[in-house]
Amino acid sequence: MGDLRIAREKGYIDKLPCFASVGHFLQGEEITQTLYEMAIRSSLPLKAIETDFAVDSSGFSTCRFKRWYNFKYGKESDFRVWIKAHLICGVKTNIVTSVRLSEATGGDSPYLKTLVEETAINFKINEVSADKAYSSRENLYLVEGIGAVPYIPFKSSAKPRAGGSLLWKKMWHYYNLRREEFLEHYHKRSNIESTVYMIKSKFGGSLRSKTKTAQVNELLAKVLCHNICVVIQEMHELGFMPNS
Repeated sequence: MGDLRIAREKGYIDKLPCFASVGHFLQGEEITQTLYEMAIRSSLPLKAIETDFAVDSSGFSTCRFKRWYNFKYGKESDFRVWIKAHLICGVKTNIVTSVRLSEATGGDSPYLKTLVEETAINFKINEVSADKAYSSRENLYLVEGIGAVPYIPFKSSAKPRAGGSLLWKKMWHYYNLRREEFLEHYHKRSNIESTVYMIKSKFGGSLRSKTKTAQVNELLAKVLCHNICVVIQEMHELGFMPNS
């Protein structure tokens, strides 16, 4: 309410809304897609700066609980419901260029395609760094297909057999024979962890909304607010005015 009072004093809004208005607004399913699009659009002022990107996911806790039967001990237990955010960010400024949400059990690897392809619409991608959870022939070809180099380490059980993919064999040998050089690029991935920390430390790692739709919208709003903060910071550090 303090922020809303300041907004009214500065003339940004004409009327002070009810304290519950924001919560009610977040429950609307119709704003989910708008928040997705706004999160992407808010990254565009930095499209001339970012060329290397990192991918990862992180969970945000909610106030909801589900019950499940622990068959081993034969009794019920409670567990908190989490929402997982799949993110891709530029490694120079930590701007989030695409985001997708899933249940806590959602696998990471399938989301690489959407994150990379959405980013490639607006950004020139030279490198994509991701951890072993994203290691697959499909993901390597996906990144190469947009003209970028995939710096995704291989699992210990991975073999150099091409399996129809010469790119897999080539990158496997690069990873194992020139490990130090490979890791110089791969360690840019730590920037996505910094991005997640920035979002959670500034806007919280838990979701206060009670309904599933509101929780999704709240999490997207956190990402959007993070991007706005990044753009403002880069305006001062780089001395530019966004025109997107």
